[in-house]
Amino acid sequence: MSPFTGSAPRTDTWHHLAYAVDAHGVATVTLARPEKLNALTFGAYADLRDLLAELSREKSVRALVLTGEGRGFCSGGDVDEIIGATLGMDTAQLLDFNRMTGQVVRAVREAPFPVIAAVHGVAAGAGAVLALAADFRVADPSARFAFLFTKVGLSGGDMGAAYLLPRVVGLGHATRLLMLGDPVRAPEAERIGLISQLTDEDSADEAALALAHRLAEGPALAYAQTKALLTAELDMPLAAAVEMDAATQALLMNGEDYAEFHAAFTEKRPPKWQGR
Repeated sequence: MSPFTGSAPRTDTWHHLAYAVDAHGVATVTLARPEKLNALTFGAYADLRDLLAELSREKSVRALVLTGEGRGFCSGGDVDEIIGATLGMDTAQLLDFNRMTGQVVRAVREAPFPVIAAVHGVAAGAGAVLALAADFRVADPSARFAFLFTKVGLSGGDMGAAYLLPRVVGLGHATRLLMLGDPVRAPEAERIGLISQLTDEDSADEAALALAHRLAEGPALAYAQTKALLTAELDMPLAAAVEMDAATQALLMNGEDYAEFHAAFTEKRPPKWQGR
């Protein structure tokens, strides 16, 4: 994401989600419609897309936690405000909407900082894909994932799910989850690799925040490049991947953090990472 901005000012208030950032550069984005199990609206999708773009340009955030208020993480698109509304749209409008939802997933994957989904309760439909797009999924035993798109008569390959899910859990599990849309509860989700860290009950937010602070204290540029390579190399042949690795390492070896590690090692002290 380019750091250069045009005439548009920074957004001071986000109307469709809650946003906060602490002194350590850890941002928390909360889906805040607990009475609707945090069902997404057009505005929520657009706010997520635009917030992630702004944070990526500013480079002030070092890690981000995505969570949901109340009894669940996110129940997907709002049945009335999205599914009902899309029934009255023409093809051009529907394409614009579906492209926007995909832009949210791209924004999560392309953000130059780690994104951690803190999952409790339901993560269904678009909510499951948002969690899937994150770099880490920290979940408590109440978590259940459901890729429900075929259950509403749509393709299971929504918002990049058919691209991302096989790469996380393998083609066999992905086929089952996307075709059938059945819920996957926390023990199975951990077994097949859909959960990165399974916590104690009601501890997902706390554990996700702890992980975010650990990442925020680390070498931010090294993390950003690792994330970028993980995404970019998914479709590369080995020769292209190792060449990209070589070019990336050569650039980072000219960075301040690489020199700082050597100085810290020599002086027998912890490194002071600058993200440069």
